[in-house]
Amino acid sequence: MASLEFDIGQLDDAQREALQSYTSVTDQELSAAIPLLQRSQWNVQIAIAKFFDGEAPDPVEEARAALASSPPPQQNDRQETLVNGSSSFPRSSTSLTRDPAPRIVPQPESRNLYKPPVLLSILFTPFNLLYRIISGSLGLFGYLFPFLPRILSNLARRNPARSSRKNTTGRRPLNPRDTAARFIREFEEEYGSHELHFFEDGYAQAYDLAKKDLKFLLVVLISPEHDDTATFVREILLSTEVGTFINDPRNNIILWTGTVEDSEAYQVSSALNCTKFPFAALIVHTPQDSSTSMSTVTRISGFLPPSAFIARLQTAITQQKPALDRVRATRAEQQATRNLRQEQESAYERSLAQDRERTRQRREAEAAKARAEQEARSKAEEVEREAQNLAAWKMWRSKQIAPEPGTDVKNVTRISIRMPSGDRIVRRFPSDTSLEDLYAFVECYELLQSGIPTSTSPEPADYSHHYKFNMVSPMPRMVYDLDSGGIVGERIGKSGNLIVEPILEEEDEG
Repeated sequence: MASLEFDIGQLDDAQREALQSYTSVTDQELSAAIPLLQRSQWNVQIAIAKFFDGEAPDPVEEARAALASSPPPQQNDRQETLVNGSSSFPRSSTSLTRDPAPRIVPQPESRNLYKPPVLLSILFTPFNLLYRIISGSLGLFGYLFPFLPRILSNLARRNPARSSRKNTTGRRPLNPRDTAARFIREFEEEYGSHELHFFEDGYAQAYDLAKKDLKFLLVVLISPEHDDTATFVREILLSTEVGTFINDPRNNIILWTGTVEDSEAYQVSSALNCTKFPFAALIVHTPQDSSTSMSTVTRISGFLPPSAFIARLQTAITQQKPALDRVRATRAEQQATRNLRQEQESAYERSLAQDRERTRQRREAEAAKARAEQEARSKAEEVEREAQNLAAWKMWRSKQIAPEPGTDVKNVTRISIRMPSGDRIVRRFPSDTSLEDLYAFVECYELLQSGIPTSTSPEPADYSHHYKFNMVSPMPRMVYDLDSGGIVGERIGKSGNLIVEPILEEEDEG
């Protein structure tokens, strides 16, 4: 076979996908897979069916091949006859002749009963009743005279031409797997235990496995009614030499057996042109014919000694092994290339996943940084807005603080206040001054010291001021909080020493 080089880059995406799906199922080399897909119009299902069932011959290609291989002129034939000294008789075919081996799928027997129309049933009702009466009478007659049915059956056996052709074996048709299991069980019951490994499925499954794994399919068909069946099984099939040869893994043999009493084995015998039992055929993939062909490379009919039986099989295996080795090497190379491509794709996918993960982490970091910056800006704006509101509130609140009473006012409270900066302030307050005014004085002290602007400032809207300090009397320690309320005359008395004690943030949060 000429090896052709195909540029996969010339295929489109749909064709590449079809090629990948086809080769994953069939493990066929690309040089044969692409032409088969082209002949199948890139239909994967049709191509797979052609691969396993065999491709029908193309009449156009056959005509071209016939024209190309037309016989030479008559003069050449005469010259060859004179030189070789041979007559015009055709040369005998050698063992290299191969016949196509079809893939047989057993057809189930139809058990559908014919149901006539209702009108015909009504018309034939009297005849049906008459038939039942006559059959009942004959049954009673046969019961009274039991020797008559035996005589009639013997007469029917003597005249087989008049007897109807129907299955009298009583074997119930089963699916291929169950049929194989039944045959193996009956075979062991008849001939005892053995070392052969029968294929426990149908012929089509063994055919597909041999084609896929490039193995030899040995088909053995027997007929229980044949006289040589028992001798063939005991002296050839179950012999030590044949069993060792078949079970040798170096020969790559799949053994499928069957009896022609079963429908599947009978169909296989007809497809393989079996004319004599017992029968054996060796089927294998022949790449020298085509990329999907399965051929029968040898047939063994009748009884042969075990040595001759093995020699026939060994000769056929030896002839076909080089072609199969080339296909195996090609498939191994393709599988290695496929594995390498899969590893590269896997490494690419892993690298792509790592890049995606790094990109995701970078985006998350950028998003977190953007959120932190936004939160910082929002917090700074809030602090600035708080400072502006506090300044506006101090401007407004300082206007509400009453001035210090003069020395002539008697009802006053003299308070010494130590500020957080360490400065001490001594001021007199009217006794009826609320405790909140005292807190406001401390809050607005710096503004009062710098001088109050003459302009009137309104109270800031949507702002609620919270004092971040407490007025505390050190000895004895007493906190004059705003929640208790009251006036300085009642809470402090005529005089007092107070400390401005800031409220810590933890205490504020608590």
